[in-house]
Amino acid sequence: MKRKILIEKKEKKIWTFLLENDSITEIHCTPENDEKARYQIGDIYIGKVQNIVANIGAAFIEIAPGVNCYFDLQGVPTALFTYKIGKKPLCIGDELLVQISREAVKTKAPTVTGNLNLTGRYAVLTHGNTRIGVSSKIPKKERDAYKLRLQAYQNDRFGIIVRTNAKEAPFEAVVKEIEDLKKEYERLTSNAMSRVCFSCLKSAPPSYITDLKNAYMDGMQEIIVNDPDLYHTICSFFDREIPERSYLIRLYDDAGYPLGKLYSTQTAIENALKERVWLKHGGYLVIQVTEALTVVDVNSGKSIKKSKNTPDALKLNLEAARETARQIRLRNLSGIILVDFVNMDDPEMEETLFQEFRFYLAKDPIQTTLVDITALGLAEVTRKKVRKPLYEMITV
Repeated sequence: MKRKILIEKKEKKIWTFLLENDSITEIHCTPENDEKARYQIGDIYIGKVQNIVANIGAAFIEIAPGVNCYFDLQGVPTALFTYKIGKKPLCIGDELLVQISREAVKTKAPTVTGNLNLTGRYAVLTHGNTRIGVSSKIPKKERDAYKLRLQAYQNDRFGIIVRTNAKEAPFEAVVKEIEDLKKEYERLTSNAMSRVCFSCLKSAPPSYITDLKNAYMDGMQEIIVNDPDLYHTICSFFDREIPERSYLIRLYDDAGYPLGKLYSTQTAIENALKERVWLKHGGYLVIQVTEALTVVDVNSGKSIKKSKNTPDALKLNLEAARETARQIRLRNLSGIILVDFVNMDDPEMEETLFQEFRFYLAKDPIQTTLVDITALGLAEVTRKKVRKPLYEMITV
């Protein structure tokens, strides 16, 4: 698969576009002003317990004056305390290391966890989960080999997860990164004991750097940047982290024909915010986001006959399944997503549809699962929340 990444600075935001086979498949943005980007996913703080609400299984931990975060009490047994008040597992006034796992969303506070993750390009070190794991997207033979060769890292303090990106790297490079993550973990946990409450021990990099770190480089043709300062920052990151891929970076400086115009990025953004998405062969999707869930309604329009059991109905639904999976990823939708396909009373057609839908959802690098078909015939999908959806990013 051919891949490109565009990084475009405009309107006080930094935009990242991932293209696969010349089609924009992901859009992310972050404020240019770092002050607005505080309290990002991945930041690690020394927080103080302000309140414990046992009936909801949560505590509220302050990570900066006036910034209270939700903390699941299930994370208490593995938490790293820098100051302990009482003998109970968790007491008001306790100070502990926490990492932001979810950003604040509307009226909801940020979520923090005591299970710290240190993420590299090829591996993740996980405090609170001591298992050795390997991405399911790596072939089984290679997974088994990784698990066997990484047994030396098995311990009771942290675990290791090998990421999908490792399949394009030699084993020695993965091991070196794991060693670097281990040193960072030791340094961070040691230094924390002498730091004061509300200290930020680790700041997550800007989201566009995270996008580059997470991107699959297999098939990557180029990374195009439209701003000289961003270009130099990204070059420094590659020289430090992925020097063998530095040749991919290119500065686009044609003021007469901007990068966004060349790749129609503004049109892509506008289309990704529309409620209605037209399908190529007739019919359309209606995508509606609510506080609790997202609903995708497949409408046939005039594209098929009234009869349900027709090849046209299946053809429309298959196209809708492909486009729904694409839109979920493009818009960065998460949580519960219900999809109402055009009705078909043929079990074989329905099975074909849902097999194909699973196939398209599996291409998403973020965990996305077709959970079940409800009693009303709706496809229930769940997608792990990683950062805000596109429509919320744009309003920051």
